[in-house]
Amino acid sequence: MDTRFLESFLTVVESGSMAEAARRLGLTPAAVAQRIRALEEEVGTSLLSRAGRTVRPTEAGNAILARGRHILREVRELRALAGGEMVAGEIRLGAISTALTGLLPAILARLVADAPMLDLYVVPGTSVELYRRVMEGEIDAAIVVKPQFTLPKALDWHLLRTEPLIVLGPEGTAARAPHDLLRSEPFIRYDRNHWGGRLADLYLRQAGIRPRERLELDALEAIAVMVSKGLGVSLLPDWAPPWPAGVSIAKIALPSNAPERHIGLVWSRTSSRIRLIRALLTVTTQL
Repeated sequence: MDTRFLESFLTVVESGSMAEAARRLGLTPAAVAQRIRALEEEVGTSLLSRAGRTVRPTEAGNAILARGRHILREVRELRALAGGEMVAGEIRLGAISTALTGLLPAILARLVADAPMLDLYVVPGTSVELYRRVMEGEIDAAIVVKPQFTLPKALDWHLLRTEPLIVLGPEGTAARAPHDLLRSEPFIRYDRNHWGGRLADLYLRQAGIRPRERLELDALEAIAVMVSKGLGVSLLPDWAPPWPAGVSIAKIALPSNAPERHIGLVWSRTSSRIRLIRALLTVTTQL
C-alpha cells in the first residue's frame, strides 16, 4: 500500500472536502480523488461518501481511521530514524489563525534553512481543537493560546509571545476612556468558545462591565474590519501583525495590570519526534 494514498484519505476526512485536502497536500483535486480511488480498490470497499461538496467517511472508512493514523505516525518515525543524526522526518504542526500569518512564516523560514531535510505539515485550527489533537497524538506540536487551566504533566510548553488585551475602537476614539467605550458603545465580542475570548469575558465580569452586545465572532481579523466600519468596539488581544489592510482603528490600552493572552508551543513530552520538536524550539529561541 502506498502510504501517500492513506495520507490523502486521512486529509480528506480531516478537512471534509476534496478541494481543501488538495490545498493542504499541494495537489489538484483530481489527483487526490485518484489516490482515494486507488486506495479503495486496494482495500476492496468504498471509504468515502459524497453529498455535494461535503465528503464523509463510510462505515469502512471510519473503521480504518485510527489504524491509518497509527501507520502514518510509524512511517514518519522510520524516516526520522533513518536520518541518523540529521534533523530529518516529518513534523505535523498546528497553528491558530493569527500565528499562521504573524509568527509562523518567520519560524518556518528559519527552520527550512536550518533543517532542509525536515518535512513540515501545518494544520490550522482553534486552540481548543489543536490542544486536543496534540493530546491524542494526531499532531506533534501546536502554536496555541495557553489555556487558563494547568497543563497536564504529559505536555510541555514554551512561551512565544505575550499579547495584552486592548480595547479596539473606530478611528477617532483613541482619547476616550476604555471602560467608557466598553459600557456605552455597541460591543463586538470575541467568541467565548476561544480561550482568548474567555479571557476577555472574565475581564468584563471582574470589572463589572455589561456591554451592549451586537455581535459575537470567532475571527479577530473580521472583528477589526467591523470596528473600522463603525459597527462597535471590541475587547481583544493585541495580536502579532499583519493586521487587515486599510482598517481605520484605535488601539486603546486598558488600565494597569491588563490581562494577557500567552501564545506558545505545546507538545507531548513522550513524543517519538521529540528530536524534531527540539529543532523547532531552537529556531523559536533564535528569532
